Amino acid sequence: MSDRLFEELLEETKRLFNEKYGGAPQVVVAAPGRVNLIGEHTDYNGGFVFPMAIERCTIIAASPTTASSATIFSNNMNATSDFILKGDVTPSNEVDWTSYVQGAISFSIKKGAKVPGFNAVINSNVPLGGGLSSSASLEVAVATLMEELGGVSFGKVEKALMCQQVEHVFAKMTCGIMDQFISTLAEKDYAMLLDCRSQKPEMIPFVDPSVSVLITNSNVKHQLTGSEYPERRSCCEEAARILGVSLLRDVSLDALLASKERLVGADNGDLLFKRAFHAVSEDVRTLKTAEALKVGDWETVGAQMYASHDSLRDNYEVSCPEIDALVEIARGIGMNGGVIGSRITGGGFGGCTVSLVKTDKVDEITQILKKEYKRLVGKDATIFSTRPAQGARVL
Repeated sequence: MSDRLFEELLEETKRLFNEKYGGAPQVVVAAPGRVNLIGEHTDYNGGFVFPMAIERCTIIAASPTTASSATIFSNNMNATSDFILKGDVTPSNEVDWTSYVQGAISFSIKKGAKVPGFNAVINSNVPLGGGLSSSASLEVAVATLMEELGGVSFGKVEKALMCQQVEHVFAKMTCGIMDQFISTLAEKDYAMLLDCRSQKPEMIPFVDPSVSVLITNSNVKHQLTGSEYPERRSCCEEAARILGVSLLRDVSLDALLASKERLVGADNGDLLFKRAFHAVSEDVRTLKTAEALKVGDWETVGAQMYASHDSLRDNYEVSCPEIDALVEIARGIGMNGGVIGSRITGGGFGGCTVSLVKTDKVDEITQILKKEYKRLVGKDATIFSTRPAQGARVL
């Protein structure tokens, strides 16, 4: 976020801590949300993703106490809860904000953090349910706090993988590694090309001041713990099995097309092919986008973003009318109007679009998007621009 917005969030968090517990916090940490420029639903297929951290984050202010538990107030939920400081906590069947917090605390203690009792305030300006990874931002922020309070250092990759397990075990969401990796490892002014199989990131400079990232929240909230996400993941796994590979990452686009009849002939075959075609072709688009960004080939970047959205809409079927409207408005503005490319970002079924736009056209494009979205859909869009931000840190 801009320095002003960050300072406002930080000061509000400190003020809330003083109101709730008295005095100033001894430890303050932050972890960002993220936007994925391209590479959607490829991470659990062992493929490539291309996220960057955004200038919106979760801040936690805390101080140790002599208690045997932790008391944490979430400003976003307007709720206070007590948390068990043990590594062997059984996850609740009900998933809410406390699931992510308890999971990060428990896994941290399992990994050796000697966490004392503490009071804390959580405060975030990452939109909830917007596909900008508010959950990973929360998990990584809590894990970073546990390192600081517990006198340990997990290492960035280990911390990211631990937070992924928090999501799997405590939040019942079998996510890939992208969200936790970028929230933990992000560098200011860089996007991250992440090979999700080798777990090796390549930091790609994103320093052109003439181009900004515009995030438009449709204000349609998605919920991925239902059947939609597991169904698509299952389709990809079944397609890989039929094709004789462990992950769709191992199938080239030519090989997939040559094997189309094998997939289509299986039970639910047309759907299997569509899901696999998206995953395999999205890897191609993601690598093309990263290479184009390196040399400032914005026309190619934009074309790949639009192709990604079209595939997510038609082949993976995770878009929705509101998101499609936002992308079509951006496509209509076009390169001459300052829009380089636009697509849905995140898991889908609502959330946000990500657009690359000319910096000097940000205000003008924002007004067009808001006006046309309201006219077409009848909803208000929430829009902000961002630069690639820093990953988790102790403040």
